[in-house]
Amino acid sequence: MIESKSIAKIVGPTLIVMVFSEMRFWNPTLYDTQIAPLIYLNGVLLFVAGLAIVNKHNVWDLGWKTLITIIGYIAMIIGLLRMLFPEIQKTEFKNDNSIMIIEVILILIGIFLTFKAYIPTRK
Repeated sequence: MIESKSIAKIVGPTLIVMVFSEMRFWNPTLYDTQIAPLIYLNGVLLFVAGLAIVNKHNVWDLGWKTLITIIGYIAMIIGLLRMLFPEIQKTEFKNDNSIMIIEVILILIGIFLTFKAYIPTRK
């Protein structure tokens, strides 16, 4: 439980800030000029972060701690795809609501993990 909370203290706020700062209404020109080396670097960072999470926290039980493990595996997969295929990631983002829905869900997951990390443990 202590390890889950310590990882959630990092993953939760990072997920909130990262997703919010990438949202179209906050930073509308962020993805206008994507270059392959930066997409590759982003992939390396995501892969390493996901690998670190999975190495320290590979928990598969029925509870909120499994969410941390799933986030680690997703980060590894996305990072690997960005490293192997950086040119494919250079796409135009449309102004549709599907990306906004995914971003809101990710922010809610970040809020949930942050809440779980900082509430006191009952004795």
